[in-house]
Amino acid sequence: MKIGGDIRAFMARLGHEFERPELLIRALTHGSVATPTRPDNQRLEFLGDRVLGLVMAEALYVADANATEGQLAPRFNALVKGETCAAIARMIGLGDVLRLGRSEMLSGGRRKEAVLADAMEAVLAAIYLDAGFETARQVILGLWHDRLDSIEDDPRDAKTALQEWAQAQGMGPPVYEQTGRGGPDHAPVFFITVRLADGRSAEASGTGTKRSIEQAAAQTLLDRLEGRE
Repeated sequence: MKIGGDIRAFMARLGHEFERPELLIRALTHGSVATPTRPDNQRLEFLGDRVLGLVMAEALYVADANATEGQLAPRFNALVKGETCAAIARMIGLGDVLRLGRSEMLSGGRRKEAVLADAMEAVLAAIYLDAGFETARQVILGLWHDRLDSIEDDPRDAKTALQEWAQAQGMGPPVYEQTGRGGPDHAPVFFITVRLADGRSAEASGTGTKRSIEQAAAQTLLDRLEGRE
């Protein structure tokens, strides 16, 4: 199969040269451009999620022989969640080589967190099918190396940590409200406010998903509550 220079450059960034590049092309094919003869990446995404999960579970298990299941589980979740997969995808420029329909491109599909996360998992499955588990494992460990090295003992996401803090103070869960929206339609900017029952609040804005902006607002409020701001 003949492939272009952009795909070859991506394989170099990824750290794997495909024997069957058609697997990679399928992994990069979004549903918005799929046809009966050109399937999308959803089945590969399903498989890649499991490949990534096994590699991360094994790596965490081996790295800390004394960690309990209660300590390993949140570390695992932090490493395999969509936000992390999307961040890895951005790091290797996956969005630049995605196959998207015109409407998805115009709506900013190359930057969408969910689209990038799904495609990243699909690419991992493509590596597994192309060269086997050990090769997929080595690629994943290379891409996730920094995150594995810096994983915290308690890597709960900010929203979870803030809710637990509020509960410990006898309050109800924090309330998140979208207080504004700006920017162009293909890259909207969301403004999110998080508020506790006692009135303390924080704001965040950005072009990611609403969930990621909520996380940023929660982290800002946590930093204030813990005297880090």
